[in-house]
Amino acid sequence: MTALAGANQIYGAGMVESGVTFDLGQLVVDDEIARMIRHILEGIPVNEDTLLLGDIQDVGWSGEFMSRKSTLHGMRAMSAPRIFDRGVYEVWDAAGRVDLARRARDKALALLDEDGGCDLPPDVSAELDAIVARADRAVTPPAAPDG
Repeated sequence: MTALAGANQIYGAGMVESGVTFDLGQLVVDDEIARMIRHILEGIPVNEDTLLLGDIQDVGWSGEFMSRKSTLHGMRAMSAPRIFDRGVYEVWDAAGRVDLARRARDKALALLDEDGGCDLPPDVSAELDAIVARADRAVTPPAAPDG
């Protein structure tokens, strides 16, 4: 794989807070970005099918290409985001203003449901819950006294 600016590895997918925290929604966002980078690194194919010389000849020097099916097809082939919303504001607003963080979280939860999850033995699950509870107590400041 050809590397972008010499990088050939993406590190920290799903990590937030300098790697202190892992977030499944962030992992979904990072996967989308990595997929886009991989697409760029594959390059732009230049051949008879992509040059569309017939379209250029049909449109001529004073026409436009935006309304042509070949332009829409080419645009979709170049950019096919799964969770990024590139639509217009009015459509996003009418759809309930679902932001990227919510879409990513929903996608992560759907992927977990799709896989059937990972059922841990009850003793392992209880131990993990205890570890999280201890960690929460360690980072939660004590309540201020009333007064």
